[in-house]
Amino acid sequence: MYTRKAPTGPRIIASQYVASAVRPDQYPEGDTVEIAFLGRSNVGKSSLINSLCNHRGLALVSGQPGKTKTINFFSITSKEDISEEEERRFEWFLVDLPGYGYAKTDKSNRNIWSSFIADYILNSERLMLLCLLVDARHPELPIDQEAFNWLREAGVPLQIVVTKTDKLNSKEKQQSRRLIKDQFPTEEPPIFYSSLKHTGRELLLNRINQVILGDEE
Repeated sequence: MYTRKAPTGPRIIASQYVASAVRPDQYPEGDTVEIAFLGRSNVGKSSLINSLCNHRGLALVSGQPGKTKTINFFSITSKEDISEEEERRFEWFLVDLPGYGYAKTDKSNRNIWSSFIADYILNSERLMLLCLLVDARHPELPIDQEAFNWLREAGVPLQIVVTKTDKLNSKEKQQSRRLIKDQFPTEEPPIFYSSLKHTGRELLLNRINQVILGDEE
């Protein structure tokens, strides 16, 4: 006897590396929407991308901060069930931006990130959301605040994603939540994510789908 499958939450069903770029002429062609990820060099961005896509090794995970030196584009297909019989699919680019803030030498005049990253953030017409990653254990770092202030002043659509939440106990999580909501005020609440346990994955995918559909107020 045939049994209907119960609807499930949003999920990524295909992910593939497409291109690396440092100049606009190297970006993929077309009008596919882009969701970018940015954070401090050792914030756990690659691990989060691999978890989000359920694709181990999609983004390079390295013990050496600052390993990513280019803007990396990944072609993503995600889907969600609307009912037992109906689903909808989304085609978009996940854009992995190089981490900021890592330097072995102390240079007070160094830029927070390379000019080609700023050029992409300010000029990409396909960028619909930028996920700014913040380490749950270190929510008060000045460099993250500097990045947030720059992005907000530039009018970039932002989603705060808090990484490494599995490394905190319940009391520490509550404290981190309060600090992050105070330090990084945005219209949408921060999403707390654990790449190890995949908690927060459905929330983040729901947020991405909402943006792609244009359902925001």
